[in-house]
Amino acid sequence: MALTPRLDLRQTQSLVMTPQLQQAIKLLQLSNIELTSFIEQELERNPLLEADDRDRTVSEEPPGEIDTRTAADEPLVDALPGQAEEAPLDLDYDNTWNNDAAGDGVDGLGDWGGRGGRLDFDDSDSNYEQTVARSENLRDHLVSQLNVDVADPADRLIGLHLIEMLDEAGYLAGSLEEVAGKLGCPVDRIEAVLARLQRFDPPGLFARSLSECLALQLRDRNRYDPAMQCLVEHLDLLAKRDLPGLMRLCGVDAEDLADMIAEIRALDPKPALAFDHVVAQPITPDVLMRPSPGGGWIVELNSDTLPRVLVNTRYYSKVATAARSKEDKTYLSERFQSANWLVKSLHQRATTILKVATELVRQQEAFFQKGIQHLRPLVLRDIAGAIGMHESTVSRVTANKYMATPRGIYELKYFFTQAIGGADGGEAHSAESVRHRIKALIDNEPANDILSDDRIVDILKAEGVDIARRTVAKYRESMHISSSVQRRREKSMGR
Repeated sequence: MALTPRLDLRQTQSLVMTPQLQQAIKLLQLSNIELTSFIEQELERNPLLEADDRDRTVSEEPPGEIDTRTAADEPLVDALPGQAEEAPLDLDYDNTWNNDAAGDGVDGLGDWGGRGGRLDFDDSDSNYEQTVARSENLRDHLVSQLNVDVADPADRLIGLHLIEMLDEAGYLAGSLEEVAGKLGCPVDRIEAVLARLQRFDPPGLFARSLSECLALQLRDRNRYDPAMQCLVEHLDLLAKRDLPGLMRLCGVDAEDLADMIAEIRALDPKPALAFDHVVAQPITPDVLMRPSPGGGWIVELNSDTLPRVLVNTRYYSKVATAARSKEDKTYLSERFQSANWLVKSLHQRATTILKVATELVRQQEAFFQKGIQHLRPLVLRDIAGAIGMHESTVSRVTANKYMATPRGIYELKYFFTQAIGGADGGEAHSAESVRHRIKALIDNEPANDILSDDRIVDILKAEGVDIARRTVAKYRESMHISSSVQRRREKSMGR
């Protein structure tokens, strides 16, 4: 049979991931902080967008209630007027599109130069923030002591160099020989300055090991006797709980050793952490949940942190009428479509988050009413099937999103836990609730009856939880709980 060329017509369907659709998918997995940054960049790039600064006391979207909210009946993203119908946002696609044109962020405003002014108290241009007390950092605290305690300029220079060598915990990073080589002075002089610095406040700074740090603090308390010195020099035996070996080396009895260990525990192994406080950033919830007066729960979006933008159609009409060239008209058309798409994507993002959060509350209602013991096993497929979406969409929605509940603020992914089978074919249990039960059993165990992993397995099976011993050990180690042998030693020492 001879091969000859021919022409065929074939009709096929394919799904095209346009940049706008990929952008809408990307918006799903952004937190409110990341979304705000993205919106600020879009406001700079698109002159037809403007921030919506209207009063948000009245929400445009009614709050979701778990007895009324169900899956959406409309497509997640509709096609824009005048365009071909796009694919829905609920797709099992990885988001690989990067908007390189958006830039890396907003440039800084630069440094503010100093400004002269009046010297009296009538300066109306003074900044109130300048009157707020500034917390003293560790370097300033040590430099002020250095200026008072050390008079020799050369020793002060050595002291400043040693201060700069402190790490975040207050230990001296680097060797004294390197310092002597850099400054061109003998090591003995470096050691003499270091000995003076080690008497600074807070005690324990400028140590080169944990033993030296503890010894410095004990000397400051006048408690560094020979027995305590021996204990500090053998911290490895203390870590192994070798109490007989420590009593033999230190020449003390069990009661004295317990008192010495209590003194060691009262010391600060990282004395520098008392300075340079890092302010913890609070978590801002994306979803708010509260009990409904008529029963059930009310789930709504946190509108205070939700960025909102509008399309300035009046400005678009004005500049579109004045546009003459084809390039100007094309640019305005693209900006107008992009602005409309962004507004629609933000609305669909908010709606999708609300649907997923509402279904999570419905599925985990027993947890909110009775506690973590009643947290049921849940996977992405359960939520996706209930609201008619794909698992990948639910995964994107629950990433980096938090919900404020009567029991605290939880990440949405917290409510997805593995299932542990019930004993004798009973109801399955959530892994998180089983982990909480293990911790409760260990916390309440008496000192004379430490629970082994096998005992915990027996107790849980009696309560209807079918769990293996290795699973108990894995959960215990994930919560940083020692083994039964280690806990027995700790409680025998009165820890």
